[in-house]
Formats: sequence, structure tokens, C-alpha cells
Amino acid sequence: MIKTLHSQHCHCGWDHSLAPALEVAPGETVSFACRDAADGHFHAHSSAADVATLPFERVNPVCGPLWIEGAEPGDVLKVTLDSFTPSGFGWTANIPGFGLLADQFPDPVLQLWHYDRGGQTPAAFGELARVPLKPFAGTLGVAPAAPGLHSVVPPRRVGGNLDIRDLAAGTSLYLPVEVAGALFSIGDTHAAQGDGEVCGTAIETAMAVTATFELIKQQPLAMPRFSTPGPVTRHLDGAGYEVFTGVGPDLLAAARMAVSGAIDWLGQTRNLPAEQAYLLCSVCGDLRISEIVDVPNWVVGFYFPRIVFE
Repeated sequence: MIKTLHSQHCHCGWDHSLAPALEVAPGETVSFACRDAADGHFHAHSSAADVATLPFERVNPVCGPLWIEGAEPGDVLKVTLDSFTPSGFGWTANIPGFGLLADQFPDPVLQLWHYDRGGQTPAAFGELARVPLKPFAGTLGVAPAAPGLHSVVPPRRVGGNLDIRDLAAGTSLYLPVEVAGALFSIGDTHAAQGDGEVCGTAIETAMAVTATFELIKQQPLAMPRFSTPGPVTRHLDGAGYEVFTGVGPDLLAAARMAVSGAIDWLGQTRNLPAEQAYLLCSVCGDLRISEIVDVPNWVVGFYFPRIVFE
């Protein structure tokens, strides 16, 4: 039997003093009704003006916490992500002051998405592009041992806002347990995202997630790790990539160079306004470290998939 956690069981920070919303034994499966990262702030008639009123105290609500029977500090919680059922509506935004190129894009921008929630066919980006979907959870983790309320925005040793698009259906995530019961929560669900999430948002969307929980006793784990059921980029590989590089002694600066190159190319070849190109890069392009050993300079590549234009 699958147990259910409804959307009212959400919180906006990690705190091991939060009362569990549900208790399960190892081996059980739970369905989580996850809200979107803006907690429903955006709707079908929203505009860029609504970005300014985004309530940051409600950003990235996570569904939980879930108490795992027998979980103790030093254990590992294995979370197998079984399925994702997206809502069919999502958004991507440039939020002033946030994102890899925040200094270059100071104004709010909002892209609304409507996609097939059943077939999950590519989502239209205006009349120009169609972004293949790969539903996953951006934020999932367990409570930290440190007391008090901790922001849900940065990732942590115990998981949190990892924003790894390969945490999709079939993947098993292993998390280090720091408190009794583990206190697992999940949210910030995405219909699609590129590696790097360069503008700071993906196709943010509410969805139902089912996951199965297992416990590995007293096997210390330094950081989260995960296992995928197969290839991780096949949904974007079909037509090859245009790749832009950044080279220099600073990885962050190199990443900025690479993404800027992609934005310039999209403007030159597809007549996309720069702010629209930035959002498109965030939901489907991949940042990769290509070389980090040839001192003093490193190489970062930004891979833009041509399949979105076919």
C-alpha cells in the first residue's frame, strides 16, 4: 500500500525539531504532493510584474518531514524515486539579483509553460523551440543535526537543494542520516532543467512524486550519492550540440564566459532576445567542467542541444 503526504504538509526550511507528518517503515512507498518552488504564486495569467512580489519566505516549500522507523545518525537513507506526475503548468523566471549572470540581467522576466502532463511531450518555448521534458525533484534531503531553522536554498551534506536533473524516475539517492528518524522531505519539482540551472530557475512545476525508502545501517557516508537506471542525457542527445567554452583561472568566471557565448549565438542565429536566450539555456543547456588540471587555466563547456529546434 502506498501512503500519501498531501500538499498541506510542507515547510520552508530544514529543522530537526519539526514534528513528522508521517511515519513509515523501511521498504514502504510514499506519494508526495509537491508544490512548485514559488508555492503557487504564479498562474496562467501571471506576468513579469509578478516576479517582484514573489514571497521569498515561501520559496522552495518541501513536502514532509517523513519519519523513517529505525533511522539513526550514522545510517544511510536510500530513496528510490519511483515516479513523477507533473501538473501540466510551470514557469521559469529571471529573478533580479539571482542566477549566474545576475549582473547582466537585472530585470525580471517570466516564461510560462503549458505542457502535456500525460505524454510529457516537449514543452513549447514560443514558436521557436520545444524543450524535451525530464521530470525530477530539485530539493530532497533529510534534517541536519545542527539545531535551529536552516535555509532551504543552499544544498547541504544531507541533501537539500541539489538541483541535479538526474534525480529522476528510477534513480536511487543515498543520504547520510544525522538525526533520529532521518526526517526526509522533498519538493522544488522540475519538468526540465539543464545542468547548472544557469538563470536560477528551471521549468518549475508542481507534481506528485512517489518514492520508496530503505535503510542501510551504520555505513557512514560523507556526501550524497546516487545511482541512475541508465543513460542520463539521451533525451537531449538526438541532434548533437553547439558547445561554447570559457577558459581561465576561475571556474565561475569560465562558466559565465561559456553561457554568455551561448546567449550571443542564440541571438545571432535564432534572433532570440538575450533574456529569453538566458531562460532557454537554463532549462536545457548543460555546463560541464572539461578540464581542471592544466594550471593555471581551466576549461568549462556549455552544451546547447540542437534538438530543441527540430
